[in-house]
Amino acid sequence: MDMNQLYVSYGDKPFEMVNEVLEKINIEGEIKKDYLIGIKPNLVVAKPADQGATTSPELVEGIICYLKKKGFDRIAILESSWVGENTKRAFKICGYEQISRKYNVPLWDLKEDPWEVRRVGDEDIKICKRALEVDYLINVPVLKAHCQTLITCALKNLKGCIPDSEKRRFHSMGLNKPIAYLGKALRCGMIIVDAIRGDLTFEEGGNPVRMDRIIVGKDPVLVDTYGASLLGYSRDEIKYLDVAEKIGAGSSDLKRARIIELNQNLKNAGKFTPSPEVKKLSEKIIEKNACSACYGSLIHALQRLKERGMLGMIKDGIYIGQGFRGKSLDGIGVGSCTAGCTENIKGCPPSARDILNFLEKTLTA
Repeated sequence: MDMNQLYVSYGDKPFEMVNEVLEKINIEGEIKKDYLIGIKPNLVVAKPADQGATTSPELVEGIICYLKKKGFDRIAILESSWVGENTKRAFKICGYEQISRKYNVPLWDLKEDPWEVRRVGDEDIKICKRALEVDYLINVPVLKAHCQTLITCALKNLKGCIPDSEKRRFHSMGLNKPIAYLGKALRCGMIIVDAIRGDLTFEEGGNPVRMDRIIVGKDPVLVDTYGASLLGYSRDEIKYLDVAEKIGAGSSDLKRARIIELNQNLKNAGKFTPSPEVKKLSEKIIEKNACSACYGSLIHALQRLKERGMLGMIKDGIYIGQGFRGKSLDGIGVGSCTAGCTENIKGCPPSARDILNFLEKTLTA
């Protein structure tokens, strides 16, 4: 797999989705049989994945099954929850104890781990020893919003590989620079992003938005740049991306990226119970058989519009969904299915960033 490639697979069955992508990538071609493989999910808090904060256990189970099927037996799951949370409790509540028993894969609580220093530029960074000892690190973050860095994805997920004292120092430094430098110090072999459900506003979960996709890549800067666009942010709004690119941690050039989409027919139209915050945003939507991938992008765009103080400018609602295909409508439509609207942004699905740009232009015209 090339550094400028991104695989995006749609659906709500992460076990099957990740196995299909890994088979296409032929990941075993770059891992030796005696490698120690570390899987780093996001278990920042002890909450089930459907709350939008933590990595789906089905996704991690799918990765493990694929590796076992290919003859790789030296696998461990490693994590350190945020300061004040108990990692072992997160392993249990999030479903990872069951995976550990079923597949005989150890759970490494990095809060108990000694650390070593790695020098990057003018910074010394403390990294947990076991994270440095793995031969091939598979980073499995959740794509979601963050109260300080705006998003959290591949680069920020590595913060679970540093001791709590270093986490506190990162926050005292403002997060952006140290997150970027950590991405240079601790390289990942593969990044598999859980974008099934990610939180709308906060890394702790509680306002999940159904996006029904996983994203697979090797360049953490490229992955995060693409992820930012799905949440409605430009590359320049995510401050750590510029720092990471300047120190050689990766590239943010999406124009050069080769994005390979799989299972576009599985952008499910299924429903889930929205949180009060998501429900309030959905009052601006006129929906009929909308795919979750497209609907989720619109929800994130509306949240960004709300943050800009422009949500009230939407008076008549926004059309979205397959039920409007082929119909002429007077109003704003999102996605290729609403091409008959007088104002329409095409895409299947369009990114939240593209929707946001379109709405800002349309509402201020």
